Amino acid sequence: MQSLKRWLVMAILCFSGGIIFLLPFLREVYYIPMQEAFGYSNTQMGVQMSVFGFTSLLSYFPGGWMADRFSPRKLMTSSLIATGVGGFYFASFPSYEIGIAIHAFWGVSISLMFWAAMIKATRSWAQPGQQGRAFGILESGRGIAELMSSSIFLAIFAWLGSNATALSQVINLFAATNILLAVMAWLILDDEVRQQGDAPTKVGVQEVLEVLRMPAVWLIAIVVMTAYSAYWGVYYLTPYATDVFGLSVVLGGAIAVGKMWLKPFAAAGAGFIADCFGVSKTVFVSFIIVTAGFIVFGILPGGQSWLIVMLINAAIVSAAIFALRGIYFALLEEGGVDAAVTGTAAGVISAVGFTPDVFMPLLGGVLLDAYPGAEGYRYFYFAIAIFCAAGALASWQIMRNTKKRFQLHAAHA
Repeated sequence: MQSLKRWLVMAILCFSGGIIFLLPFLREVYYIPMQEAFGYSNTQMGVQMSVFGFTSLLSYFPGGWMADRFSPRKLMTSSLIATGVGGFYFASFPSYEIGIAIHAFWGVSISLMFWAAMIKATRSWAQPGQQGRAFGILESGRGIAELMSSSIFLAIFAWLGSNATALSQVINLFAATNILLAVMAWLILDDEVRQQGDAPTKVGVQEVLEVLRMPAVWLIAIVVMTAYSAYWGVYYLTPYATDVFGLSVVLGGAIAVGKMWLKPFAAAGAGFIADCFGVSKTVFVSFIIVTAGFIVFGILPGGQSWLIVMLINAAIVSAAIFALRGIYFALLEEGGVDAAVTGTAAGVISAVGFTPDVFMPLLGGVLLDAYPGAEGYRYFYFAIAIFCAAGALASWQIMRNTKKRFQLHAAHA
């Protein structure tokens, strides 16, 4: 029975962690229908997403502190309810200004109350030697939840007529699913989620300052930031394939869909590998693969004759990036971060690590506008390769620090 409860907890973390983000990211699937229903321009669509990203960045750090003060059960339930309520309002097609306010609200409801609480609950779900598989299963499950719900709701959208009314009903369904997940989270999650042997700790100013002084926290932040920059890089694979290799828009889109199916397998597989060989070592090797892969993207001449090489490289790079995303928060354990301040550490790491949401679209846009065609992509992918090399250095330093700490413990044993 205890084993069943444990897996139900992970199921809630996976499904809520995947589905809660689909409301603010509706544009990924329904971009044109949203423009038609709301009357938005491309700029207005972009502004709303930027507002969501900005409020999210402001919320990560205080959200981490909250995750160390309140249980994941309370925070995640509240977040899912708040996000769902915002979705119901958004489904009524409010004015552009209200839409901006709703996206700002979603940035707070998700990043302040949900994100760090989910990270803390996942770390508590597994023993110290099984952190890789815990976070790998989480990322894999989130990917499956996104694919399942997006596919089902897209089919409903088509069945209802693919018009504004259909879009409103789909948004209502996303909102209702968040409310349902909130009820399930309240019933399944426990109020106290701690690893065995942890003493309850009230995190105050002193504990926050200690987290900010931890080298491991800043090294992990570099790992997350550079890996997330690489994740932004694969967003550009579809236009890269069409502009440089001459693929049709449909085939270019198929690359985007195909890499989504790699996510569950790569993330889960990386988790189990990390528990066997070490999290930092697995992260380091993944960064080497990603760095080499983006260099290959940069030097490929383009054209149909190199298409197969590009597709194979895209699959390898995408799998390695999903592996990184699956296990980089498992570095908290290997980096020696106290479980009692997991939330605060995750907040600091996320506030730094997810800044590519701000600068990567700008970098890509500037380079592709200044250097049209293959040259722009070459500079863009070389820049990402440099970022990933920095991530490899950070993970190598974590690996060294971990080895020294184990040697020190062994000497005093």
